[in-house]
Order: sequence, then structure tokens, then C-alpha cells
Amino acid sequence: MAKILIVEDEPHMQQGLRDNLEFEGYDVEAASDGAAGLEHLRTGAFDLALLDVMLPKLSGFDVCRQARAAGITTPIIMLTAKGEEIDRVLGLELGADDYVTKPFSLRELLARVKAVLRRQRPVSTPEEVRIGQLVVSFDAYEATQEGTPIAMTHLEFEVLKYLYEHPNQTITREALLTDVWGYEGQPSTRTVDNFILKLRQKLEAHPTHPRHILTVHGVGYKFIP
Repeated sequence: MAKILIVEDEPHMQQGLRDNLEFEGYDVEAASDGAAGLEHLRTGAFDLALLDVMLPKLSGFDVCRQARAAGITTPIIMLTAKGEEIDRVLGLELGADDYVTKPFSLRELLARVKAVLRRQRPVSTPEEVRIGQLVVSFDAYEATQEGTPIAMTHLEFEVLKYLYEHPNQTITREALLTDVWGYEGQPSTRTVDNFILKLRQKLEAHPTHPRHILTVHGVGYKFIP
């Protein structure tokens, strides 16, 4: 049974989310402000967090930023009433795995929850693979460099795994957004570029002159083993 954390300060929204997720069979805990949500993430073993953006004490953006800085890789879906692209992009760039804009339908939210949880399932790849400077275990979601653990988010592993599974192929930014993020044309493809930049900084010996994740100008990227 997947364990889900809800961080939402509006009581009716929090209770409604809890009731529907428990009805779907999930184990649910809740927090009513950002500071409490961050503490839950630090101390609890959650499979997913639903994180509102507008929260007392700490905003959802701050919770996400601090959680990722602390090495917490729990997948996060941001809940936001802000529909502007800059807010969606900011959440994803801080390490969120997905976002849902309020008001949302229960059907849409549950679909996003199931999609993120599905991405956590083990994949049929070698136990460990060397990619540039990293030794990566996609099954365990772990990466090391010369034996030292390297912090990577769940979504960074998914992007890298997708590229690894499509060697020597030109992968468009739109394909990454659709197949990894689960979006059709949103958010901006700039989000993909920022993720690729982060991956290069971790796995390439010379990130400004990459050997493994190459840019195909005007199209996307190509992974060279």
C-alpha cells in the first residue's frame, strides 16, 4: 500500500483529499502548514507527497527546495491555484515531479498520483550502469561518483533512465515532456533544458563540452553511451 502525505492548510480540501485517497486504498497522513509538512518528509517514509503552494510558515516552493537540498527524494506533486507558466516551471525546477492547478477534478488528480507512483516501480535495466562519471542503479534510485553518493531527484533518475534506454537516438523535448513528465506540450520545454543541464553537471567530466548527453539544436537531445 502506497503511503501519501498531504500538505494542505484548507481543512475542507485536506479532508476531501484524504477521504478520496483512502477510498482508493492509500495510506494517508496530513499536515496543515509548510513547516510541519517538511518535518513529515524528513521523518516519514512516504511514496508521494501532495504539496500545496500557498501554505503558512513555509510555502510549498520552500518545502520542496529544502526537502531536495536535504536529499529527500520523495516524489512531489504541487497543488497550486496559480496557473501562470512561471509558477509551474519554478515548482518543477525546484524538484517537484508534477503539478496540478486548482480547481482540479478528482479524476485528474488520481490519474497524476497513479502516474507518479507507477514511475517508481522497478525497471528491467542492469543492476548498475556507468554513465559518465556516475555509477547508477535505476532499481534503487542511487547514484555514486567514485563511491560517494550523489543526490538526484526521482525525476532526474527518470529522465536519465529514459535517455539511457534510447541510446544514439534523437529525443525531442516534447517526447521527454510527454513520456517522462506525462504532459502534452506543457510546461515550457525550457524545463527539459534545465533538467539536462543539471544531469550534465553530475555525470559529465566537462559539462560545457558534454560527451554523453548531446544537444541536437532545434530538436532535443541524443544520449551517447
